[in-house]
Amino acid sequence: MREEQQMARVVYTKYDGSLHWHHYATRLGEDEHGVWLGCRAGNTAQRGHEPPITYEHAFVLLFPRDAWWTAAFNAAPNRTEIYCDISTVPRWQDGVVTMVDLDLDVVRRRDGSLFIDDEDEFAEHRVRYGYPAQVVENAERAAQWLMKSIGERAEPFTDGYRKWLSLVE
Repeated sequence: MREEQQMARVVYTKYDGSLHWHHYATRLGEDEHGVWLGCRAGNTAQRGHEPPITYEHAFVLLFPRDAWWTAAFNAAPNRTEIYCDISTVPRWQDGVVTMVDLDLDVVRRRDGSLFIDDEDEFAEHRVRYGYPAQVVENAERAAQWLMKSIGERAEPFTDGYRKWLSLVE
């Protein structure tokens, strides 16, 4: 099996270490933006220990090397084109990528609307989990950077993800 076809495990946790979203994905490769994983329609994922869900549409995931976010790029007709989780910097070990989901999300719908989601959840969890000031600053800075970059159609948020998505559609 070629390296880019190996499976990787994706594990998001909450700040207290509890299991959040987790699933397997196919390693597609790397570029200047980071590591790309892909999921075909029918892929399953699980939130914590809840029953698995099945995705109706293919998507690719981007894990940048040194940034406080991850991104999912969804195939049409999913109404969400880009979904970025604000997280701690993704860390890789033995085919598993892990990061802490900090609840703040940046979303671009297929109609072009762009917004920050779950600011209320971020504020609530900031208190509940006692996010340190540096974590809050990094999360807010990442959300603003994503709003600007996605809004200005910077890569990989314009066409850069499409070649990776074509590998799983």
